[in-house]
Amino acid sequence: MNLFKLSWNNIWAKPLNAALNLLLIAFGTAILTVLLLASTQIENKLDKNSKDIDLVVGAKGSPLQLILSSIYYIDFPTGNIPMKEAKKLMKSPFVKRAVPLAMGDNYNGVRIVGTDSNYISLYGLKLQSGQFWKADLEATIGANVAATQNLKIGDKFHGGHGLTEMKDQHDDHTYTVVGILAPQQNVTDNLILTGIGSIWKMHGDEGESNEHHDHEGAADHTHDDDREFTSLLIQYRSPMAVAMFPMMVNQTTNMQAASPAQESTRLFSLIGVGVDTLQWFALLIMFIAAISVFINLYNSLKERSYDLAIMRTLGASKGKLFSLIILEGLILTIIGTLIGIALGHGVLHLIGNYQESSQAKMTGLLFIKEEIYLLIAGLAIGMVAAIIPAVQAYRSNLSNILAKN
Repeated sequence: MNLFKLSWNNIWAKPLNAALNLLLIAFGTAILTVLLLASTQIENKLDKNSKDIDLVVGAKGSPLQLILSSIYYIDFPTGNIPMKEAKKLMKSPFVKRAVPLAMGDNYNGVRIVGTDSNYISLYGLKLQSGQFWKADLEATIGANVAATQNLKIGDKFHGGHGLTEMKDQHDDHTYTVVGILAPQQNVTDNLILTGIGSIWKMHGDEGESNEHHDHEGAADHTHDDDREFTSLLIQYRSPMAVAMFPMMVNQTTNMQAASPAQESTRLFSLIGVGVDTLQWFALLIMFIAAISVFINLYNSLKERSYDLAIMRTLGASKGKLFSLIILEGLILTIIGTLIGIALGHGVLHLIGNYQESSQAKMTGLLFIKEEIYLLIAGLAIGMVAAIIPAVQAYRSNLSNILAKN
């Protein structure tokens, strides 16, 4: 007696009921899959991109906006800060490393970020080919930028004013690609990096810039009063700086200090409210699916009581009948769960293809070990839904069923 074949035939004896059960299970599992994959990817991106950055200093405004614009590059900067004042902070005894950033331009939606050599060591950047920028208007591009924009070493391009669209293209200044980064699995894969002097030139500052990229950044001291940075990425020198330095910045300067750890936690908690709501909705669907499977098996058992009794007379044991019903529940839920996981991956990948920001782009091609829990949950639902009908089949009175028929 092939129990699997019997169970399969019993399930599809009523195709509409089977399809409804599969749909409910798949829909609930798909929502949970999307939430699991999305939250995992968001958390990983937050951790990877803010790694080793203790503080961001920028213009006053929203601390979260400052973090999003300076670390994740998915928002507009809060403004600019005077370079002269920023350099005083960079020399603070609390600061181990300070990385200046200058932003304001893009190339086909890819952000052009002006910085110095400290940015290379901060992110541990490595080259796939070429070299890091040295002179103004030299650019080292991320691996994804090279692929999506079809750029290679020696190619030239013009930046556009703004962070998302090629408006007011700077035709009088031409960038040259001198290097392509090896894939870093962080924001730098989607950036165009250049010297700060390049950004100043794009916006009308034609003064000579210091191109040896020292700790103070590329700057000519005669223009310090006029020049600006967008923000500073700070690494602390000692644990004492955690309490002292942000307070000093916020209380004694016209700039603000924002902690990536604090703001990322706040951002994730805001996202988490919606995630929790959807999780409960998905769990409710799964609960309804479990009830539906139970009702389906229970009604099916009543309709097939005579057939089961005949099976007993032909030698099937009570244990086999019990296993038959359990197997039906498991087959339904496992198939529904697998369909749901596949659907969840497909939906998230589709969402990722329509995301405007390359920095926040998600993918459905990622598989994580936590998904095994969804399969276990599917098995549990099938087992629980089938247990009562299975017990009834086990306890059925053979003589009473045959006598009634």
